[in-house]
Amino acid sequence: MQRGRLLSLGAIALVSLAFGQNPTWRDNFDSYEYMIPARDGTKLYTVVYVPKGKTGPFPILMERTPYGAGNPNAAPRRSYAALNDAGYILAFQDVRGKGGSEGDFINVRPTLRAGSSGIDESTDTYDTVDYLIKNVPQNSGRVGLWGISYPGFYAGAGAIRNHPALKAVSPQAPVNDWFLGDDVHHNGVMFVQETFDFAVNFNRVRGTQPPQIDREGLSAYAFYLKTGALSNFETKHLQGRLPYWQELMSNGTYNEYWKSRALWRSFSDVNCAVLTVGGWYDKEDMWGALNLYKASERQNPNTPNYLIMGPWSHGQWASGNGASLSELPWGSRTGQYFQENVELPFFERYLRGNDSVRAIPEATMFDTGNLTWNTFSEWPPKSNATALYLDKNRELTWSRPATSGGTVYVADPSRPTPYLADYMESTRSPGDWLARDQRFSSRRGDTVTFQLPVQTSDLKVGGPVYVDFWVKTSGTDADLVVKVIDEFPENDSTPNASGTGTLAGYQHMVRSDIFRLKFRNSFERPEPVRPGQPTHVRFALNDVLHTFRKGHRILVQVSSYWFPIADRNPNQFMDIYRATDADFRKATIEVLHGGTTASHIELGVLPND
Repeated sequence: MQRGRLLSLGAIALVSLAFGQNPTWRDNFDSYEYMIPARDGTKLYTVVYVPKGKTGPFPILMERTPYGAGNPNAAPRRSYAALNDAGYILAFQDVRGKGGSEGDFINVRPTLRAGSSGIDESTDTYDTVDYLIKNVPQNSGRVGLWGISYPGFYAGAGAIRNHPALKAVSPQAPVNDWFLGDDVHHNGVMFVQETFDFAVNFNRVRGTQPPQIDREGLSAYAFYLKTGALSNFETKHLQGRLPYWQELMSNGTYNEYWKSRALWRSFSDVNCAVLTVGGWYDKEDMWGALNLYKASERQNPNTPNYLIMGPWSHGQWASGNGASLSELPWGSRTGQYFQENVELPFFERYLRGNDSVRAIPEATMFDTGNLTWNTFSEWPPKSNATALYLDKNRELTWSRPATSGGTVYVADPSRPTPYLADYMESTRSPGDWLARDQRFSSRRGDTVTFQLPVQTSDLKVGGPVYVDFWVKTSGTDADLVVKVIDEFPENDSTPNASGTGTLAGYQHMVRSDIFRLKFRNSFERPEPVRPGQPTHVRFALNDVLHTFRKGHRILVQVSSYWFPIADRNPNQFMDIYRATDADFRKATIEVLHGGTTASHIELGVLPND
């Protein structure tokens, strides 16, 4: 096939006769490739698979991706048996500036204001949809979008002021807001390990090789600690070869740069059904899924809007398995459940237009303690907001302690608290780390763990978890890492997922996150902390649906570092992106409890099933 000549002819399709060696997809599809013109003349490379041996017309299900659309000589980059059996045309497109598409790539390209001229991801999607329904053989004139992670962002962005033929979209683990909760930052704290590791390859200048980083065989913990302050990454590793890194270093507050790229802020004028998918253990875009659904509820009140959250790491549901994560078994193939009972029925009803298919529930949520699927008519569900207070002797209590006190630990940036037990060996962030046993962390002197007596009955909680703390610090800034943990009994006999033992004593991190104190009143306008003075901070952890079972125990753990997944705070109020190694200092942190400074966690308690 003369692919180069084909592309030079513009929007011309070619049925590929020179297929690869895999007989399964070749027998099921005819493949086509297109260069689709956008409204500004930029051409977008697109691969399309049309079912053969079936009677059409077929709806089109498209993924727009920065990771490579594939080519017509290879199998579709994403599909599964039940979807193929139902008969869908599958389309995959390189977004502008990536792969075979022309133009310039912009990370999470801002969405135009309504009525503005120009291009964005919604206009590129609109133009693509219009072209596909006019040119792809056997199509029904109905188009859907889906995608996981970055492609999840493009699915969501494509639904804004959508083409009338676009009937259903499924943003899955969508990139949503890179400052408040996804990928690059959590609550203003940079997730340096994954951001740097990802950017080095993904954000290299087109046509150049990525910067070659000499990691000297070090673990990630050792490599990032040796590199030091964020200002050192440019001088030690990049030397101008990654302009995007400099862009990040210039935007350390929630300014217009980040707001214009936040999908949830522009997710309006959506006139097609939406199914948002997320994982309770997604280390990258859990926030994105939960908050895109909530934004659509507010901003698109007349649009069918659905949410599913399962016991998954990033994108794990697409495998069709999902029977376990780390050492935690879920008791069933949760990915298969999603595909067969939620995803396919959603597309059959709204994309194929089959009204005989019953609408899926508003919210389908997996209880990570009871190991059951639950459905809700709204999310978050109505619940009884209940405070769990920190108390003296590192205890938890359901009653506000009358006596004031505090628990002290030291935050040392030269020896930051790790986020992994095997931090001296791990070189990459593992996909399952949010589900890993947390017992390693409580053995250190730079964390404090508060515990509740053993549960005498099941306690089911759902919706947001709020941290409402009072703290003192010897510095002018600090970070707080807060974990809510379900500790299994020491005599628990539940087999672990690897079959090597039981879950006896396992510390299951139900929810956790990090918060930078200088953003306690505003992400736009940071403020210093007054040393030695009680400081109030309230922030939301991501939502949960979890039953703490009888015989288990609830723990709340507090520290100030989560290294190297999250960057270190120098414990001084400053632009941390400009800090030098000399700026990092130890700080004494005191978590206050009782009286008028009663630190607590707020849980939404639900009736037990």
